[in-house]
Amino acid sequence: MAKRVLLLVFAVLLLLVAAVGVNTWRQGSRQVDVAPAPPLAIDNAAVADKLATLIRFQTVSSDQDPALNTAEFRKLHAALEQRFPLVHARLKREFVGGLSLLYTWQGSDPAAKPIALMAHHDVAPIAAGTEGQWEEPPFAGVVKGGYVWGRGAWDDKGNLVAQLEAVEMLLASGFQPRQTVYIVSGADEEVAGLRGAAPIAKLLQERGVRLDFVIDEGLVLTEGVVAGVAAPAALIGVAEKGYVTVQLKAVAQPGHASMPPPPGTTAIAQIGAALQRLDEQQFPPRLKGVARDLFATLAPEMQGFQRVALANLWLFGPLVEKQLAKAPSTNAMLRTTTALTIVNAGNKHNVIPGQAEAIIDFRILPGDSVSSVLQHVRDKAGAGIEVNPVGGSKEPTPVSSTEAASYRVMERTLRSVFPGTIVAPALYVAGSDSQHFVPIADSIYRFSPVRARPSDLPRLHGTNERISVANLGELVRFYHQLLRNLNAPAP
Repeated sequence: MAKRVLLLVFAVLLLLVAAVGVNTWRQGSRQVDVAPAPPLAIDNAAVADKLATLIRFQTVSSDQDPALNTAEFRKLHAALEQRFPLVHARLKREFVGGLSLLYTWQGSDPAAKPIALMAHHDVAPIAAGTEGQWEEPPFAGVVKGGYVWGRGAWDDKGNLVAQLEAVEMLLASGFQPRQTVYIVSGADEEVAGLRGAAPIAKLLQERGVRLDFVIDEGLVLTEGVVAGVAAPAALIGVAEKGYVTVQLKAVAQPGHASMPPPPGTTAIAQIGAALQRLDEQQFPPRLKGVARDLFATLAPEMQGFQRVALANLWLFGPLVEKQLAKAPSTNAMLRTTTALTIVNAGNKHNVIPGQAEAIIDFRILPGDSVSSVLQHVRDKAGAGIEVNPVGGSKEPTPVSSTEAASYRVMERTLRSVFPGTIVAPALYVAGSDSQHFVPIADSIYRFSPVRARPSDLPRLHGTNERISVANLGELVRFYHQLLRNLNAPAP
């Protein structure tokens, strides 16, 4: 009897191994085969000089003072007009919300849905005390060692220069797009885009505009960032997380520290216990939706057990989920994240405070919602803890389909401009101005063709932000080829 059981177990294991092997073999590459894009003569040095000029304008935005650095923004607008004469002669330019820009390039087919290219021209501030850590001053606009250095080189003036340069070149060649092209450049993206992108989207909606797709900043062309993938990987953000900030408040009897009340009853103790529960009992990871599509697309490009595991998530899903949840970058793709950010209580060492407060930042995965996060907080915080959303909040965006014709054009363009690059859908865990265009766009893609290695990632909003001169030329080529591909019939 025991022998028969062992044989049965062995047979089941053989069938399981066979099923895993066959399924792995069947999971062929999802990458499309396209010919390399034709050569394009780009004056990389001239484009780098244009970007360096824009970096010199300190267009730091503020949510408290809309007029902050207005003169710097105006200087940037004047520089754009000077450096891109054809764009400003032939496209319609409008100022929206005071400092944000909307360009309209009329298409030849009135029935074709327009598209929007987005790239904000405000920048994040320099962290106080870090100015001396920059190799080149953050607003000097220096081109050195093959790089353009400075705040905004990557985020996001580089994309704006590349888009305008591509359009300038196409105008010079006599090209006219089939679809009307809008170029949207907000002046307050770093502070939520409520004065720029939001009113631009509303203006277009009032004009009856329905966009085929939008491209905005987001994920990038990674090199050595995706574990197990040797080739560069262009990750296209097809959805964006939502967010909500929640305040916890506990109230208790204040008193002298020499006569403390029973353990666990002070306001600080109550807040501390609530925070511990929320930190330890977070939203569960879920390897589904965009995250599952990402790893299913990457699996055939991997080797060894990584390929086997990702190609057979029906079996290895829990193991993969557990491993991905260990790293902050991949963990953020799998769950609504919980970040304890501020705690306030007390003002004197010998006084037990009567009130304690805490702030928690949640980034919401598609499938969850602001209301489900608030309910989660109330359940975990417990009785006696007041729970309130503070500041703004945003629901997760819809997920743009990878079957849409616009995604296929993006995919073909990337594969032709960057041969050998793996293209995959992914979740953008930060925020972008494109969120305001959800009501008027069929699809939204959050992607910049900026090459980024692991050592480059801290430069975003950090010290020594830069972009290589060669890569800046590739950005121009990408937008140039994309606009040309939109005029070509689908294969």
